[in-house]
Amino acid sequence: MKITVLGAGAWGTALARMLALRHHDVLIWDYFAATAESINRTHVNERYLPGIELPPNLRGEPDAAKAVAVAELVVVASVSKGFRSATKCLEHFSGVAVSVTKGIESETSKTMTDILVENAPQARIVAMSGPTLAFEVAKGIPTAIVAASADATAAQTVQALFHSPAFRVYTSNDVHGVELGGALKNVIAIGAGVCDGLGFGDNSKAALVTRAVAEMRRLGVACGAQADTFTGLSGLGDLMVTCFSKLSRNRGFGERLGKGEKAEAIVASMTAVAEGYPNARSAHELARKHGVEAPIIEQVHAMLYEGKDVRKAVQDLTARESKAED
Repeated sequence: MKITVLGAGAWGTALARMLALRHHDVLIWDYFAATAESINRTHVNERYLPGIELPPNLRGEPDAAKAVAVAELVVVASVSKGFRSATKCLEHFSGVAVSVTKGIESETSKTMTDILVENAPQARIVAMSGPTLAFEVAKGIPTAIVAASADATAAQTVQALFHSPAFRVYTSNDVHGVELGGALKNVIAIGAGVCDGLGFGDNSKAALVTRAVAEMRRLGVACGAQADTFTGLSGLGDLMVTCFSKLSRNRGFGERLGKGEKAEAIVASMTAVAEGYPNARSAHELARKHGVEAPIIEQVHAMLYEGKDVRKAVQDLTARESKAED
């Protein structure tokens, strides 16, 4: 199959490599033409996936329109902030379009598949999400993920394309639930990293993660998602790995915040986007819009955008009125 990946970050590159190793013809596009040219020259993505060799049938293409024109299936792995502009080239694409970006558009509160519906009206749309750290996937370390679509055949096509013993793919029809799980867990992971930065223990983080599942489920259901999705791979599974792994950019962002660095300085120093930073604003607005109580998201937002002291944020979170567990 001829496949195009839009976005040559670590995640897009890891998936492109996986597909190329299965003997598909894969093109990968990036906003920076130099990235595509470097991949063709060195067969490595030194910026985002250093040390991982890329097969010769994975080629960089600096022109998005050319990359999409020959594709039977497109994987969109752009950062959420650039997702809308990256998918403008899909206006006439009629194959399967797979979003693997975990985010909520800040200006509209739309998910990535909402944007695909607008920008790729002829495409069959699938969202794929789960506990998948790019570097581990690139090394073939086993994991599992969910492909969600209102079109069951499209979800099964993606399942068959990606599924392997090291990369198990399950299907779902809860598209927004799968997407919201992937977006909201990034915000929670910043809070988990703050716990690390403040020197808290495993009890603290386990309690935070458990209460986060209830918060994510509450907000997701208010947005029309299925409750059970948030205890599955794209909810609890992704939440755990992002909150506990040293490879997690969002957890690392929070750890630096907990140690006293300013959010703006952390953002400026990072080579890759920590999606929890922009998504904290989107998630906070989504909770406000639906009238949903989301205390963890509220405090992360306050730390990032309102200048709230991290210790005060934690104190306000733990001092909330006691209640029955939900």
